[in-house]
Amino acid sequence: MANEIKYQINGQLADNTVTVDNKEDMILVPVSIGSADENRIIAELKAEDSGLREETIRHVFDLQKRVIKRMLMTGMSVNTGLYYASVAFRGVIENSTWNPAKNSIVVNFNVGADLREAIKATTVGIIGEKGSAMYIGGVQDASTRAQDASATAGRAFTLTGGKLKVVGTDPSVGITLKSSSGKETKVAEDLWVTNDPSKLTFIIPADLADGTYELKVTTQFGSNSKTMLKVPRSVMKTIYIGKAPDGGGLGPDGGLEEDPLG
Repeated sequence: MANEIKYQINGQLADNTVTVDNKEDMILVPVSIGSADENRIIAELKAEDSGLREETIRHVFDLQKRVIKRMLMTGMSVNTGLYYASVAFRGVIENSTWNPAKNSIVVNFNVGADLREAIKATTVGIIGEKGSAMYIGGVQDASTRAQDASATAGRAFTLTGGKLKVVGTDPSVGITLKSSSGKETKVAEDLWVTNDPSKLTFIIPADLADGTYELKVTTQFGSNSKTMLKVPRSVMKTIYIGKAPDGGGLGPDGGLEEDPLG
């Protein structure tokens, strides 16, 4: 039954801003149809007509999260089929003592067998060019030259893409970073280094702690420098101050890693 399920992701063609001299060189940008939080996932589970009440689904959902957290945080590796997760430590241990100021726990994720099968069953539809759409095509940490969405506090971070220039008088216009705890930090304008439609470089605030952040760029920039949008538009991307999580299903040659438990 599961093998009969097919998926499709649509993408739009966009200019590859890395190869400036080659106007025929294109990249494909996924077309987002939204994001799913816990409530959306539970609603979708209920819509599967399982016969279970929402309270029961939510209880099982919360129970699974609690069990997986306990397993990981006691040193057990977890393979859900969708992903394989394991813990690792960061930082140098001094005097045989754990120091939370210098040491941290990270969780590494790799694509699991079930998700790999879903990837194989997914087709990609190309539905034209992005045109005037705002998008992020690539990122780079100026400190490490990494392009894996990792960033360094106090150092420059670059976005490449389309229609990224930050302009406008609406209060929402600007660059913000929201931590996983929900705290939002607005990047002051004097930390902007390059502010062009295809390239946006700014300094990551030096006081931000390592962790996962939602980067949001909001602008009223239109199709050119003379066109201003009445309603601001935004683009978001998850970045990691410090080291990006290992895994993500990519091997050293850019292919999918083998299932560690397979």
